[in-house]
Amino acid sequence: MTPLEPRIKAEAYGLGFDLCGITTLGPAPTAAHFDHWLARGFAGEMYYLKRWADRRRDSRLPARGMRSAVVVALDYGATQPAGPIARYARGRDYHKVMRDRLRELRRAIVRLAERPVRMRAYSDTGPILERDLARQAGLGWFGKNTMLIHPQRGSCFVIGSVLTELALEPDAPFASEHCGSCTRCLDACPTSAFVEPHVLDATRCISYLTIERRGAIAEEQRGLPGGRVFGCDVCQDVCPWNERFGRDASAALAPRAENIAPDASELLALSEHAFDARFGDTAVTRAGRAGLARNAALALAHRAAPGDRAALERAAREDPEAVVREHARWALEHLGR
Repeated sequence: MTPLEPRIKAEAYGLGFDLCGITTLGPAPTAAHFDHWLARGFAGEMYYLKRWADRRRDSRLPARGMRSAVVVALDYGATQPAGPIARYARGRDYHKVMRDRLRELRRAIVRLAERPVRMRAYSDTGPILERDLARQAGLGWFGKNTMLIHPQRGSCFVIGSVLTELALEPDAPFASEHCGSCTRCLDACPTSAFVEPHVLDATRCISYLTIERRGAIAEEQRGLPGGRVFGCDVCQDVCPWNERFGRDASAALAPRAENIAPDASELLALSEHAFDARFGDTAVTRAGRAGLARNAALALAHRAAPGDRAALERAAREDPEAVVREHARWALEHLGR
């Protein structure tokens, strides 16, 4: 009979995953680097990373009794045009897409094993260093922008994993790096968020500022996002591996046309109901209506197009959220200067 591992991979690809690899669980090779990164304060307000840091140091700890991981990836579309919303968030929420597919993969593993199997699935939802697990499973190397890069697909994909009690034969880890002397990602960062190769100060990253930063953004940072309202793709846009090997989005993560190049004044004016109707099943809910409107106000200050002043004045006067009113007032002052 064909060994279990290739049959599991065949099931994963049959479910629509774009990559699949297997690794053995254990101490995370990058645990010391992660601890040092936390100690330097680069996680900002992402306190959950520190709260579960002990479990992230060893991939056996989040779910006791697990021995192996089946690690998968799904493309979200390196070929899409740049825009104010990051590519991964323009379609259905990847958490939900991955949750559903990982559930199907778990069922397939039980069927192949021909017995009940204890498993736990994660996709950006648990205390594991997912990129570390993916590299150990042979899915790529860490680029200087900290992204996992696959030699035939670039870096525009999301990662998921099924931890299982089965003792599966692991794939060879991706031990080498193929960035060479290239520093395009570091040089292109609009906010100089990379303090050195492979080290990101998240508190200066546009993705952090527009998504993870709660409440008011510090005044000295309000001009950093430029015209971006949710996330940032710049360091991936300039990566030669994405330029050459980037793929279209998986059908399950295909972008919605209205989210590719939305107008910031329209986003600023969205009511809570309208926000839920448009973004309720996307990753944009992470920022919430107030966060997206806050970011849109800053984007209007950056753009300074006709009609933007009226939109900002209305928000500064009428928006139900104090944080939005504050940022709209700041944007108006910025336009005045």
